[in-house]
Order: sequence, then C-alpha cells, then structure tokens
Amino acid sequence: MGKVYFVSGIDTGIGKTAVTGLMARSLAAGGRDVITVKMVQTGNDGHSEDVDAHRAICGGARFPEDDAGLTAPQIFKFPSSPLLAAGLEGRAVDVDAIVSAVNRCAERHEIVLVESAGGLHVPLTPELLSVDVAAREGWPLVLVTCGRLGSINHTLLSLEAAKARNMAVAGVVYDWFDGADPLIDRDTPETTRRYLARWCFPPVVVRVPRFDVAGPYPAVDFSEIFA
Repeated sequence: MGKVYFVSGIDTGIGKTAVTGLMARSLAAGGRDVITVKMVQTGNDGHSEDVDAHRAICGGARFPEDDAGLTAPQIFKFPSSPLLAAGLEGRAVDVDAIVSAVNRCAERHEIVLVESAGGLHVPLTPELLSVDVAAREGWPLVLVTCGRLGSINHTLLSLEAAKARNMAVAGVVYDWFDGADPLIDRDTPETTRRYLARWCFPPVVVRVPRFDVAGPYPAVDFSEIFA
C-alpha cells in the first residue's frame, strides 16, 4: 500500500487545490509515483474541478483512476459543506466509498494526496467531520495556511484539533497571500514552528511563493513533508 496524506486547510479558499497540485508536480518531478484525490467535491456536476486543476498543474495527463471515479468518489452540485450539499440532493455522503476509493489508489501508487473539502471541521455526515475520517484512517495531515490577518488562530486551532485526535502531522504549507502584512508574514511561520514543536509534531513549515495555476510553477522543495 502507498502512503496516504490528508491535505486540508485552515479555511475555504486558502489554496489547498493549487498547493496539492504543486506538491504532486514536485513529487512526480522527483521520481515519486503520486496521485491526487478530492475527498468530496461540491459545486460541481459529474466532475471535479479541483482534480482537473491538479492534473493541469501536473501537465494535463489523466489517470485511469480518474475515469473510474476513484479520484472524485463523491460529487454534489451545491457549493457548500458536503453534509448540506448531499442533503439537498436527498443523498448522504458515502464515507465508505471515499475510503475504498483512496485505498484502491494507494494499492496502485506510492503516494496519495487526499484534498479535503474545506477545513478540518467541515461536516461530512451528522456524526463525522472530515478530520474524523482522516484520523480514523491514519492519514497524516498536511495543513495549508497563509499570512493573512487571523490565520495564526485558525492554524493553531487546526493543529490542536489534530493533536486531540492523536493524528500525525507531516507538516504545514505556508501559502502566499496577496496583501499580507510583511511583519505578520515573517512572524507567522516561526510561531507555527514553535507550536508544532510544543505539540510534538515535526516543526516543518514549507513556504510557497506566488504562482498562477496556469503556470509557470515554482520549484518548491517539499521533501521535509514527504521524507
């Protein structure tokens, strides 16, 4: 079985999709066999725009698992939490189908990057949050954050939620944010490292510079996360 990583963020729109694609691109360039999965896609009908973005960043090639529906096992039309979007269609999020799809990808690939829907506490079912499933399955967390005002609170709350579930944290990705105060932008990664170490997580924070999903793409070293 390949290694599965859970890529989540401190909020919606924090850059998880672009960062997931960039991590996959970097791993593939280093000779690693990597595939990405969107845990639950909302706001789409019959396809996952986030998986499409992953593939575009990685060069456009699709996987057989894409056509088999394994990389977007749950898709709902309304752009909201999976719990609400599924309910509007008279359906329920099939968590077993998600885990089965991820495991089948892990049987075929060395690394599987599972992008969450929203942040850690986004509800999938009335009983389960996204982080609950990832923790139960033993998927280490890669948390995406940035330097916008207020991000440190959301970052530390997310890491504390992982710690409360005895979840492994592989590292934090500090994404570029337009308009970030220079002082906050310098201080937040170091503060994050201190709290990672305090909570006995690897003090790994990888910075990602500004880039467009259409390219060109920066060469970012994610080896600390995937060592």
